[in-house]
Amino acid sequence: MEELLQILRKVKPGVDFEGKTDLFESGVLDSMTIVMLAAEINDEFDIDIQVTDIVPENFNSAESILAMIRRHQEEDD
Repeated sequence: MEELLQILRKVKPGVDFEGKTDLFESGVLDSMTIVMLAAEINDEFDIDIQVTDIVPENFNSAESILAMIRRHQEEDD
């Protein structure tokens, strides 16, 4: 989780991501930020986030982003 939080803070400084459950819906993460975030996550976790993954359910919280990362990692194994 710490690696993900570091990426989130790098992409969107000054936001407390822990405990938030409406990052996408509230506009903290907009479409451009999510594209940058997806690229950083792809590189850091060696996964391939698809366009179909970019939905509010996957980006509304750090926990939901981490769950998506873990799904991709399991698929790759």
